[in-house]
Amino acid sequence: MSAVVVQAARAWIGTPYVHQGSVRGAGTDCLGLVRGIWRELCGAEPEGMPAYTPDWGEVGGAELLLGGAERQLLPAPDERPGDVLVFRMRAGAIAKHMGILAETGERASFVHAYDRHGVVESPLSTPWRARIAGRFRFPAA
Repeated sequence: MSAVVVQAARAWIGTPYVHQGSVRGAGTDCLGLVRGIWRELCGAEPEGMPAYTPDWGEVGGAELLLGGAERQLLPAPDERPGDVLVFRMRAGAIAKHMGILAETGERASFVHAYDRHGVVESPLSTPWRARIAGRFRFPAA
């Protein structure tokens, strides 16, 4: 399943960034990317999405993104391509970003929707790794 997830994620590269969007080629944000991959591989989305802000530095409040991942995805005890990574962008902030692990090892990378850049594949550098708040897998389709 991991290669299929990576292939699906890479198919979204070049999609423009649109807050709360989830349409490949038209517009998506980081959650929309994962939602779109879910629809492609698993079928209908299991729950509706509440409204959410684009503020990565949001402090306090509920961990909606992390909680949703914990409810709908499987925990990933080790690192594999296709994992869904959830990021906390700064200490004390709630988790507000996610992406798909594309490569591991020395050339580790992940696919994510990034404001002003759209969907891109970025190196999973040390600063990005330090922000990982959770690692999950899609259930088998």
